[in-house]
Amino acid sequence: MDRRSFVAKSSGVLAGLGLARLAQPLAASAEILESHSGGGPRPAHHNPKGGFVNPWTTAEREEGGFWRWQRERRGKELAPNPPADALPVVASDIAYPHAPVDEVWITWVGHATFLIQIGGLNLLTDPHWSQRASPVQLVGPTRMVEPGVPWERLPLIDGVLLSHDHYDHLDEGTVRRVHKRWGKRVQWFTPLGYRGWFRSQGVRQVNELDWWQEAALDGPAGRTRIIALPAQHWTSRTPWDRQEKLWASWAMVTPSGRKVYFGGDSGWFPGYPEIGERAGPFDAVLLPIGAYDPRWFMRPVHMNPEEAVRAYRELGGQGTFAAMHWGTFRLTDEDPLEPPRRVRAAWKESNLANERLWVARHGETRIIAG
Repeated sequence: MDRRSFVAKSSGVLAGLGLARLAQPLAASAEILESHSGGGPRPAHHNPKGGFVNPWTTAEREEGGFWRWQRERRGKELAPNPPADALPVVASDIAYPHAPVDEVWITWVGHATFLIQIGGLNLLTDPHWSQRASPVQLVGPTRMVEPGVPWERLPLIDGVLLSHDHYDHLDEGTVRRVHKRWGKRVQWFTPLGYRGWFRSQGVRQVNELDWWQEAALDGPAGRTRIIALPAQHWTSRTPWDRQEKLWASWAMVTPSGRKVYFGGDSGWFPGYPEIGERAGPFDAVLLPIGAYDPRWFMRPVHMNPEEAVRAYRELGGQGTFAAMHWGTFRLTDEDPLEPPRRVRAAWKESNLANERLWVARHGETRIIAG
């Protein structure tokens, strides 16, 4: 999310999030750095002064870039928001209570929110059903289209995967709704740095993981592995907590070998081949394609469509490519309808199979079977 929405705000009370059938951390640390206190080398993404950093040169940003962006865009004519019929909402194909254990059903709600039905479990990614991506609902980026799945149509949720703490990904109002509806059965999987924040609000059912650590969630098919993986981004919910929490992408791996990769929010970085080698190959790869202009400023934190196709290929170039992080909230300067055009062109240029590219309409479901 762009920095315009990060304003000073006291933390509100987040409703407790509960335990799904079973969420057993396999290599989790109770506090930041705890798992690295035995004398081993400090991971490169752990800042010796506290908090976290991106360990790649591709993450370097211009000092004062935000204010330069604001100055330059004053005289820039931006494309208007698209008409409602340009971003249609379609009926979803949701399995109740769960999808078959040997299939994967993926439904795009909008932005980075998916309902992923995998291994007999129902998982949400970065759930967001509020009207604005903001600490308050009076100002800030507002929806261009309603959520693709009405709240009341959601099946029973087993777990939630969180990529990072920006307001377009971690939405307080939606967290409260999840807790009110499903209570303690819902389990959150987060990067490092979130457990204390949730605990201060009475929330104790959180699997907090470093990159390459994993947890497991029991379902009808057995244990589905939830693996925290690298991403190139940043965190902050106020002007005073920058980089105190980690950011991540995620892999879901069922006992039968079904694998889904959720890219979270990220710029392109050189770690995708390693992710593909160690955690892939994937049946589906969910990658962001929007919020990339102006390029000189957004490149380190938001990949563009061409970079998303590159990342897909580096992750192994297999399975469905599901485009996300476009067409829901307007966060940056590009035409909101440009990302799909560019990703289709980049896909064609790369000579990839047409049927693997999925630029979903809000609410659309793709079923991976066989």
